[in-house]
Amino acid sequence: MDTLAPPAPRRSKLLWIVIGVIVLLGLWVIASYNGLVSSKTGVESSWAQVETQYQRRFDLVPNLVSTVKGAANFEENTYVAVTQARSQFAAAPSRDDKIAVAQNFESSLSRLLVTVEAYPQLKATQAFQDLMTQLEGTENRIGVARKDYNDAVASFNVKVRMFPGSIFASMFGFAPEKFFESAQGANTAPSVDFSS
Repeated sequence: MDTLAPPAPRRSKLLWIVIGVIVLLGLWVIASYNGLVSSKTGVESSWAQVETQYQRRFDLVPNLVSTVKGAANFEENTYVAVTQARSQFAAAPSRDDKIAVAQNFESSLSRLLVTVEAYPQLKATQAFQDLMTQLEGTENRIGVARKDYNDAVASFNVKVRMFPGSIFASMFGFAPEKFFESAQGANTAPSVDFSS
């Protein structure tokens, strides 16, 4: 009789414990991976909503430019910047590039709206008022979509950076996402009042 080998029932029990631990670890890895994929999908879905709202704004602006152009004289480069932004946004290859285009567009749109201040007859037209109402609603939607995007990024980044998720994230190629940040000087936007 071999005194070093455990009895057969004990070996069998030990083997089942090892198999159980391996299965549990496998399930844990699968659940961690699926959690990262789900969270990353949430970030992408939230970004799609930001893009949708930007596209809505870009669709409204040609009508606004046409309305303003017909009633006011404003800088040609402002008109060009506003109208080119739409095609630049569609052609931007990455999320960061789209954000940069959108921020440049916001600056051009602000200049356009400041120019309108000098034309009270334009502000009184129903077409202009309707466009401004739609634009205001779109700006609110953009703000909500940006907030939702940043919330999704925060949730994803926590999963990617916290232990043990950081191990799985690096194993499976998940990197932290960038937050949507406001453009430099966005906190000093020009004051525009269309009520007069």
